[in-house]
Amino acid sequence: MKYLPLVFIGFSALAAEQVFVPAGEFVMGCSKNDTECDTDEGPKGGVRVYVPAFKIDVQEVSVAEYRACVEAGKCGKPFDYLRTHYCNYDAPGRDDYPQNCINWRNALDYCQWKGGRLAYEAEWEKAARAGSTAPYPWGYEPATCKTAVYDPGTGNKPDTETDGCWRDLTWPRNSFAPNAWGLYDMVGGTSEWVMNWYDETAYQNIYAKGDIKGPQKGAKKVIKGGSWDEKQWAQRVSNRFAKPITGNPDLYGSNGIRCVTPLE
Repeated sequence: MKYLPLVFIGFSALAAEQVFVPAGEFVMGCSKNDTECDTDEGPKGGVRVYVPAFKIDVQEVSVAEYRACVEAGKCGKPFDYLRTHYCNYDAPGRDDYPQNCINWRNALDYCQWKGGRLAYEAEWEKAARAGSTAPYPWGYEPATCKTAVYDPGTGNKPDTETDGCWRDLTWPRNSFAPNAWGLYDMVGGTSEWVMNWYDETAYQNIYAKGDIKGPQKGAKKVIKGGSWDEKQWAQRVSNRFAKPITGNPDLYGSNGIRCVTPLE
């Protein structure tokens, strides 16, 4: 068994390589001196949130892994590359790319099929931070195409032309170094569905008060981790998006899956 600081990599019922994250508090939300924070990222400097122990996938779920769930009759078939070129499903040579073009229900079905679930937002952010309070998984420097897949954007180019660091696609999984706890593509790659309904004040009014599973209802689910078609500011760990759980598949080209094994 290979050991990392505070974590270990091993195998679980998910049959995927996972990192163990011990129980304890961490500082969640807007990093000190981060000028890009939106109002839904909590107060400057963050809030302290307690998270029970869990395990989380080292990698995002791949196309090949998701296809196994479809073939088992447990997951819905997503949009494929013939419908939209940036969808990775069934695209030649993209079996080890992250599965995208899926809604929240698809993502949860996959994780439940493997014996787990999606992360709660506090679990996801604790794992992405890996003990740091910096805005990005690698520290304080904004994203570049040497640290994450994102949309660098230029004023004289169509927006889609610069997506995915000029590829208008995701990249293969693990194209960049992992964070301090050995987790790949916590930002960049795809943005990842989590369990929680979206609430603008969740950091200070729900999570910091001991309820990492709330709120109990809502209109949209939270998505974490800036994706291949988002700008620099979206690659910050505290950044949040939210989308309806189902809808037109065109909504979900940015979104993928990472599963958690709860240890309560």
